[in-house]
Amino acid sequence: MKPFISTKLYGFINYACAILLLTSPWLFGFDDMGGAAFFMPILIGWLQLIMAIFSITPLGLIRVFPLQMHTCLNVLPGSFLLSLPWIYHFSGSVWLPHFVLGLLLCLNGIFVINSPFLTRATPSLPEAGITSVDAHEGRLNH
Repeated sequence: MKPFISTKLYGFINYACAILLLTSPWLFGFDDMGGAAFFMPILIGWLQLIMAIFSITPLGLIRVFPLQMHTCLNVLPGSFLLSLPWIYHFSGSVWLPHFVLGLLLCLNGIFVINSPFLTRATPSLPEAGITSVDAHEGRLNH
């Protein structure tokens, strides 16, 4: 399958997911639960907001994190978030917000253009004694 999410849309979805995660306990009415059901969406929301601000995307404010690293750091917490209700045994009371937002993070990280999950790496060529994809693409500063 080909990636279809543009980097601009990717940045917008990241900010939207971060805001939704930060406000999800109050927005979806599980603020009285406490524990992992309450705190993990907030923690992952803060991490997503920080990554969105520091990501090298059109909507990144301080461009430090490469897109490939950011996509991996979307899929890992996203998969954790969508399985969280069953790991911490609160799936009987609330599970849908965690599952949907976790799935959105995963899909956003997988289907963005230049995602390492669906885009093949360019072949590595030796350059100045260095064998690296980054050296081949000219992204290393000497």
